[in-house]
Amino acid sequence: MSQQCATRYPLVLVPGMLGFIRLVLYPYWYGIVSALRRRGAVVVAVKVSPLHSSEVRGEQLLVQIQDILRQTGAGKVNLIGHSQGALTARYAAARRPDLVASVTSVAGPNHGSELADYLRIHYPSDRAKGRLLKALLWLINALMNLLETGYRGPKLPVDIQASHESLTTTGVALFNEHYPQGLPDTWGGQGPEEVDGVRYYSWSGILQPGRTDRGRNLFDGTNRSCRLFARTFVREAGQCDGMVGRFSSHLGTVIGDDYPLDHFDIVNQSLGLVGRGAEPVRLFVEHAQRLKAAGV
Repeated sequence: MSQQCATRYPLVLVPGMLGFIRLVLYPYWYGIVSALRRRGAVVVAVKVSPLHSSEVRGEQLLVQIQDILRQTGAGKVNLIGHSQGALTARYAAARRPDLVASVTSVAGPNHGSELADYLRIHYPSDRAKGRLLKALLWLINALMNLLETGYRGPKLPVDIQASHESLTTTGVALFNEHYPQGLPDTWGGQGPEEVDGVRYYSWSGILQPGRTDRGRNLFDGTNRSCRLFARTFVREAGQCDGMVGRFSSHLGTVIGDDYPLDHFDIVNQSLGLVGRGAEPVRLFVEHAQRLKAAGV
């Protein structure tokens, strides 16, 4: 077996909103976990509350980190979070930097999501449209729980309103006041590479006409959803992946922010149906090599 991705500490993959480990045989991190393991990495995909605040999810993640450390004998972990999973990982690292070697944000809304802002304005929770959206999310989560085969822990709490507010620009601004580690000082800039002994990294993508709407994305319904969601963006119009803006994603060392990847492509969803020239699995493999070279 190759050891090119054999990092010093385990890689812990943290999913975003409505995240899971595996639905029947279908994994969240499609093709990514197997690619890393073939190259010598110790990889653990975890599950936290699919619909809840980043702080509650972060506390759940801390419990699982300690379990992973006991099981592996490692001293720390490398956290890689997709979407809200990035905020979840940031919380854990800020609270217990002694347990975390690095945090990597993959399409993380580190300054909030304009899509979440749009939904708060146009689908308020006290109106019929808002209640309908909340019911739809509850049903999706219930169905996914029935199909989940990768998680064997305790029942996870759900708070749809808290989940939504945690992703708005206002909600994330409040989060950032308490947990600023790794954030850039200027909009669109890079953050510090290391804070409290924890290394911070990020990468993200943007919708690119002629690339992200071509190739296998022609058969991927999630890409169509992202192109629709992108219409809600104002500040980062034309510079988003459908759910997260390019500069809003910045954290620590910015590896790249304009890959031809929508918000689902970036974790090789759905079923590896991605746009022309996109190689999301390669980004994870290269990052594991980067972490290994950094000694973590």
